[in-house]
Amino acid sequence: MSQIVNRDAEPLTGFERLSLNQITTERWGVKEAADGCARAGLPGIALWRHKVAETGLSASKRIVQDAGLQVSSLCRGGMFPASTAAERQVRHDDNRRAVEEAAELGTDVLVLVCGPPCDRDIDAARTMVEEGIAELVPFAASHGVRLGIEPLHPMYAAERSVINTLAQANDIAERHSPQQVGVVVDVFHVWWDPDLYRQIERASGRILGFHVSDWIVPTPDLLMGRGMMGDGFIELRRIRRAVEAAGYSGQIEVEIFNQAIWDQPGDDVLEQIKARYLSCV
Repeated sequence: MSQIVNRDAEPLTGFERLSLNQITTERWGVKEAADGCARAGLPGIALWRHKVAETGLSASKRIVQDAGLQVSSLCRGGMFPASTAAERQVRHDDNRRAVEEAAELGTDVLVLVCGPPCDRDIDAARTMVEEGIAELVPFAASHGVRLGIEPLHPMYAAERSVINTLAQANDIAERHSPQQVGVVVDVFHVWWDPDLYRQIERASGRILGFHVSDWIVPTPDLLMGRGMMGDGFIELRRIRRAVEAAGYSGQIEVEIFNQAIWDQPGDDVLEQIKARYLSCV
């Protein structure tokens, strides 16, 4: 497919804000990803908890620091809904550990993938999400960690998250201080929303993360079908302009689930990310 260039904002001219979301180079552990970022001149990395667990928390922290990288976020907390009170407590305890891990790794953003319904009751699940976040806020605040609610595309409602629009995420975030709870704008999940730009403006001062990839057609897979920026139809620069107008000036994470990209050499992927970041984002 030919590369599609979005022309709705001035292009980026450097890599000062570029962060590798670790899942984009899924075959790499923390050490390989950090070293790859250093070789490529990327200043940031977003870590995943299962990768950190493989390496060890203290070792992961040391590796990232030695590479001179900033940790833009930790993924993920959340998964609040559960059928029993005991299971909900297990989820809450895991979220507290996620907060502690984020603080130890040096990031103040824990990304929340809020969780699917249990027993087919989507309304109850959304209530559990709201209650779970409210319960977690004081603990996160005591560790200097902010909670970033990431709405996921509606196609993920049954298995990953019942928070599916930026409006829903804003509704929950606005019940708390902007210093405690905000939203994460992932273009793959929100680009389709007819209310997107109004909701981005509404989130002014609360945007804690901005993730980029692309929506390719035909979409090969619900989970593994994200494309490299420029290979699809998302108005990347227009969305970037909107989040910047809403006050976001933080790192821009490239987060791609795609087996074909995962199978490529990581250094090649990073070079392509850099090229597309400048030409498309």
